[in-house]
Amino acid sequence: MNSPLDLLDRPAPTAPADLTLRRGAARVLIDNWTGASTVPSRTLYPHQWSWDSAFVAIGLRHLSVRRAQRELESLLAAQWADGRVPHIVFNPALPHDAYFPSPDFWRSSTAGRTAGAPSSVETSGIVQPPVHALAAWLVHRADPAESRRRGFLARVRPRLAAWHDYLLGRRDLGGGGLAAVVHPWEPGMDNSPSWDRALKRVEPSPPDTFRRADLDHGHPADRPTDLDYGRYVRLATEYREAGYDDRAVRHRFAVEDPAFNALLIVSELALAAMARELGLPGQRHTERAAGLTRALVDRLWDEQAGLFRVRDLHTGAPVDERTVSGLIPLLVPRLPEHIVRRLHTTLTGARFSAPATHLVPSYDLTGHAFDPTRYWRGPAWFNTAWLIERGLRTHGFQTDAERLRTGFLTEAGRSGFAEYVDPATGAACGTRRFSWTAALTLDLLSTDPKEAGS
Repeated sequence: MNSPLDLLDRPAPTAPADLTLRRGAARVLIDNWTGASTVPSRTLYPHQWSWDSAFVAIGLRHLSVRRAQRELESLLAAQWADGRVPHIVFNPALPHDAYFPSPDFWRSSTAGRTAGAPSSVETSGIVQPPVHALAAWLVHRADPAESRRRGFLARVRPRLAAWHDYLLGRRDLGGGGLAAVVHPWEPGMDNSPSWDRALKRVEPSPPDTFRRADLDHGHPADRPTDLDYGRYVRLATEYREAGYDDRAVRHRFAVEDPAFNALLIVSELALAAMARELGLPGQRHTERAAGLTRALVDRLWDEQAGLFRVRDLHTGAPVDERTVSGLIPLLVPRLPEHIVRRLHTTLTGARFSAPATHLVPSYDLTGHAFDPTRYWRGPAWFNTAWLIERGLRTHGFQTDAERLRTGFLTEAGRSGFAEYVDPATGAACGTRRFSWTAALTLDLLSTDPKEAGS
């Protein structure tokens, strides 16, 4: 395993002006490494998070392919027998009050026993977006010889396939071929305005029944409200009491999210590529990606709005909010051409164009619920910028992709690798020295733009 000094000094194909930024990003990942995985933040998020680790691996591959592999393998080691990859893997060395909801809230090893939760490690019971197969494929491509020598793909591919099987089997709650999410934390965009109406159906847990650890390290004006947090706790409690059984629980929150399913499509294509690399048939994954793409368009595309909508499975209706989730399907390589054009028009229009930073706000700049600093209700996030930059290159919008890449790198460096920023001013919000911001900075500095969309 490389030493921290080796990781900082490893040569990289970057211009001299970028070397300081690269070293700063590498230092964040070194400092947030625990020995087996990378925490998003030493203060606000002190455990291992699922989609964070996928983004971290994408950046780590430019420092140490071995460490990037280990990042993903440590997460997948906590996979449940039913295939789900939990959204948090808890570090047993930390006290329970380091983060809430804590291990003694989720009780995965007992409440989740029937669903196949591991007994050797405590996790949450919900999931996050399936970026993992894409990450694993990119890690493999960074050094195919090392990957083959260690049997990396042969080890992770069956686990990733089981993860997708869970989403496409247990989570097709709408019966239309898309994976549903059953908690606002699952799509990763925790308090997006897209969830507001559905959450009103949920009676919040009383505030005296839990203590928010996030407010110890984050400003209340940037975080979800106490009312929303009470609803998050209620939903998680009901899921736990049903043994995390998707067939037994009555999900009072169930939606189909465009970004979640777009990432599933891209990761299915990555699984197909892995299968071919291993000499196995990949047609099943290619066909599933095509079916998911058709379902995404049929169920979630809104031609008039020019983006994809969330669908509330309780009402069967699309949610009348415009968020960055509806733009992320630009990642999907075989979208109908007219949809690609409309997405591009929406992305570059007044609702999502922030000229001062060139980043993409998480919510419509002209929307009724826009807030430039509150979690997922307007701020620009670096992981969504990375996904959209990749989508722009996938469909040949190189000029726009380069503008977004430049904005990303500028704001990441200027903000101290912040969790997210005000899209208009670039003011840093949330925690600093955030791992996926640093990791994706490394990726954009190190990846040839001509290959980024491939």
